Amino acid sequence: MKLSFPGMLFLLLGYILCFSDISSFNNHFVDAETLQNFTSFEMEEQLKVIDEHAAKIIKTTHGDTYECVDYYKQPAFDDQTMKNHLLHYKMHQISSRKNSRTRKINDKKFGFLWENGVGCPIGTIPIQRVTKDKLLRLNSYSNKSKPQGSWNFTYNQYNVDNEQHHFAVARTKRGEKKSYSGVSMAISVHDPEVRSPQFSSSRMHVQIGDDFIQVGWIVNPALYTDMQPRSFVYTKAGKNQCYNSLCPAGIILVRSDIPFGGIRGPPGVRGSTQIVYDTYGLLKDKANGNWWLEFGGIQIGFWPAKIFQQSLANSVEWGGEVYSASLPGPRMGNGYFPLLDPEDDAHVCNITLVDENFKIDKMVKNVETFSDNNHSYKVYEDLDSGLPVGHIIYFGGPGKM
Repeated sequence: MKLSFPGMLFLLLGYILCFSDISSFNNHFVDAETLQNFTSFEMEEQLKVIDEHAAKIIKTTHGDTYECVDYYKQPAFDDQTMKNHLLHYKMHQISSRKNSRTRKINDKKFGFLWENGVGCPIGTIPIQRVTKDKLLRLNSYSNKSKPQGSWNFTYNQYNVDNEQHHFAVARTKRGEKKSYSGVSMAISVHDPEVRSPQFSSSRMHVQIGDDFIQVGWIVNPALYTDMQPRSFVYTKAGKNQCYNSLCPAGIILVRSDIPFGGIRGPPGVRGSTQIVYDTYGLLKDKANGNWWLEFGGIQIGFWPAKIFQQSLANSVEWGGEVYSASLPGPRMGNGYFPLLDPEDDAHVCNITLVDENFKIDKMVKNVETFSDNNHSYKVYEDLDSGLPVGHIIYFGGPGKM
């Protein structure tokens, strides 16, 4: 894929502006609800934990209501492995491949997201108020509606009538017994059309034995009650799995001024040089094994190493995932088949892997592309794009089937 010089110049300028200005945080933030299988009693207990320990009620500048929950009363601390922990709200990654300049960026304040101009008080974190009715409604959906990895799926799943997941991803090659301590990406933001309870996500998926972490953006009206692309995290650890921070497997937040679930964008328009990227990094702390999440260069939370059944990741994938309970299927990416051009396609770039010895691989050649339904979703990769964004993965499709 080759671009004209003006096109390359506009794309490079957009890329630089996107990665140098993290003001895109000034969006509508809401936290996500868990899809964990709760009984009615368990739901009551989960909501009671959040409500009882809310130190303050605050609103975003867009009117969303949050409870400022004591750092130590986050749902993640309910996990049995977290008893007698030594964690505190000023936690940060001990060993980092980032320099001091990045650490200064991490100190940036995001009070402008809130009506009070500050966010939650120090020592608390923001979690959106959740109703029992909404948890019950989400729980009524099948387990198949939860995010998954592509490795248990096969090619050519065209004639499936019932619930279905579909993928168009680049993933580390199967059969190569490698381990990973970190992964990162930049991903273009779009707003594919979906219908509840469908979802369409663009994410990276990190498999840690039978457990996994996903991060990226998602359009999920059952989860976020609108059709906007929003940042999300999904974690499976042992018997627990949920979106964002609302279960014992959830991420432990460390910022009092940055909640989860922000509207991302503005979404890209096909053929436009205005491309908005989100950047994500998932890095294992060499000192203690905790997995840290960076969003836009900001350390916003972590998962303690002991909640996972193994230490290192064994597989990684980048790209699109969709779920539908019935036909027609949802769109993926920007809703179009890729043309191998960043101005036209949903894409992932600047992908990196960090191996078990904490050596960084920026070329990432040991990947394969996978789509289980080429009639509806396609994926391609470009190792030599001629652009300063490294290895590019193009993906997307109109769905329908």
